[in-house]
Amino acid sequence: MITPQLLHPGSIVIIGASNNIHKPGGAILRNLINGGYQGELRGVNPKETEVQGMPCFDAIAAIPPTDLAILAIPAPACPAAVEELARDKGVRAFIILSAGFGEETREGALLEERILESANRHGAALIGPNCIGLMNTWHHSVFTQPIPVLHPQGVDLITSSGATAVYILESAILKGLPFNSVWSVGNARQIGVEDVLEYMDAHFDPAADSRIKLLYIESIRNPDSLLAHAASLIRKGCRIAAIKAGSSESGSRAASSHTGAIASSDSAVEALFRKAGIVRCYSREELTTVGCIFTLPPLHGRNIAIVTHAGGPGVMLTDALSKGGLRVPPLHGKEADELKAQLFPGASVGNPIDILATGTPEHLGLAIDYCEERFEGIDAVCVIFGTPGLVKVFDAYDVLDRKMQTARKPIFPILPSVYTAGDEVKEFLGRGHVNFADEVTLATALSAVLDTPSPARREIELDGVDIPRIRRIIDNLAGDGYLPPASVQELLCAAGIPLVPEAASAGKEELLQAARTMGYPVAAKVVGPVHKSDVGGVSLNIQSEEHLALEFDRMMQIPGATAVMVQPMLRGTELFIGAKYEPKFGHVVLCGLGGIFVEVLKDVSSGLAPLSHEEAFSMIHSLRSYKIIQGTRGQAGIDERQFADIIVRLSTLLRFATEIKEMDINPLLATEKGITAVDARIRVER
Repeated sequence: MITPQLLHPGSIVIIGASNNIHKPGGAILRNLINGGYQGELRGVNPKETEVQGMPCFDAIAAIPPTDLAILAIPAPACPAAVEELARDKGVRAFIILSAGFGEETREGALLEERILESANRHGAALIGPNCIGLMNTWHHSVFTQPIPVLHPQGVDLITSSGATAVYILESAILKGLPFNSVWSVGNARQIGVEDVLEYMDAHFDPAADSRIKLLYIESIRNPDSLLAHAASLIRKGCRIAAIKAGSSESGSRAASSHTGAIASSDSAVEALFRKAGIVRCYSREELTTVGCIFTLPPLHGRNIAIVTHAGGPGVMLTDALSKGGLRVPPLHGKEADELKAQLFPGASVGNPIDILATGTPEHLGLAIDYCEERFEGIDAVCVIFGTPGLVKVFDAYDVLDRKMQTARKPIFPILPSVYTAGDEVKEFLGRGHVNFADEVTLATALSAVLDTPSPARREIELDGVDIPRIRRIIDNLAGDGYLPPASVQELLCAAGIPLVPEAASAGKEELLQAARTMGYPVAAKVVGPVHKSDVGGVSLNIQSEEHLALEFDRMMQIPGATAVMVQPMLRGTELFIGAKYEPKFGHVVLCGLGGIFVEVLKDVSSGLAPLSHEEAFSMIHSLRSYKIIQGTRGQAGIDERQFADIIVRLSTLLRFATEIKEMDINPLLATEKGITAVDARIRVER
């Protein structure tokens, strides 16, 4: 729970206050004083009567009633202090800086339980333990530096790790990124990242609140809550970017040692973020760069013009933008000739527009004007300008400032000379701008923003899926494990997924008769072993009855074989759809090309069931192999709409059959006649 006393306390007491600013209890008091906190401020320390000019009491019993208590005392002393403060002094908000709790030992976890019980019983908010604190425009209750300039339209930063919050602030301040609040939830015993988002969503004021949220998450405790409130905030006009640490096995161990986090499957995280519309980042620099992008007008296209006075950075930016799926289109024609005529000899206007090191601030403004008003099809402008030029940098930045205030298109300033032109950059940032000092980092972040879809629709698409029939099939299964081919076919049929005809039998003559009915050539596959190819259980392009009889005899000798299945032999583009149930998240659906693309290159995209058609198309388009799906080098493309429809139908099947823990359709074969499921396996667990 988040209480008014946490956000806007009229009085604050620091338990463990100190005159030593190198201790948490002294550093946090210093930050509160320097931050201009306007309420009553007091401390508790039995060895002091005054701390940093503030009154100090020898015991909790001696203090007057207080709104917010900040604890900077050893962990074993915290439970009793919390109970006394809440019971006797009316404290309804706690920030516990102390470490030594559940992140370290079982005994520490029991201390946390006692603290949580007291806070909940008295209706008090609890931040921490094991955190750096909370700061907003009203109070700077953190013991760390740096303290950014805070104002209501700045960024809200919510982080599991206090140290990471500090490093993110360091990165952001150098870029000019402003802040509204910083939440360090630590062990998140009561209030976690999801709870802060829920509060911001429920109390969102479009006229006054920040519209940018940056998250650093080590454990997603409640994926449904994170999804619901992040998506809701984005629909209300907010923009959210996040790092999810601990996605790898090794990273998970590192996260667990810090705040008791348990890493979730990386594909589940990817799917959740895509469904919510959260831009996923992988480093502090990328996160703060995306945050800076969010402060500028939205980018509505992929065509970028580059204005520079240094050829190398322009080339590197062009390469990085192209790699990320953005375009740096050539500029030519009458307008390009006009611009070139007004620049110094040797200047280039082909895009990048290189005004040369001798180019003047007037040349810079002219190039920006042409990109803004004259060149058609340009969606944004990147301006690279540092000290190698032979003009006053301040004058150039003054021009850039004026253009950014009036431009309709976003202008991304890349000012790399943060050392040699430090004063000029600082003055530029002081006018309310941000700076992207590294062009490649900007390009990476821009592609991440553009590739993140809008929040998915919440309705489940049921058309063509027979839910009652699916439930009857699941409920009538004999046991757990991998289903026999007949049950797999029944489920896919109930979901409206096209199937290749097939027949399975443990009798040779029955199988041969089925093949005669289908017509040769056929494919034969062993029934029983999960990985058929690994045990030699697949034979393709069987042309005759004699060949099929030999394959039947061979396959029935494979350990675990219970039958042999035959199907008509089809040829086409192999696709893949798979799904796995992740605890707390639900079913993660994967799609991609089949064969080597999924097994070796692992070119798959993920979504969280249930999926909409918009989500399915987004998954398909995000594949590295998408050009093959479109059709390339004379090869016909596949029916994307049918592929997306099958993905959606499968996700709906999974939504109503949570007993399915793992499944894949590989291959899903695309021919000129359509897309058909050729081979599938489903594992259930009830």
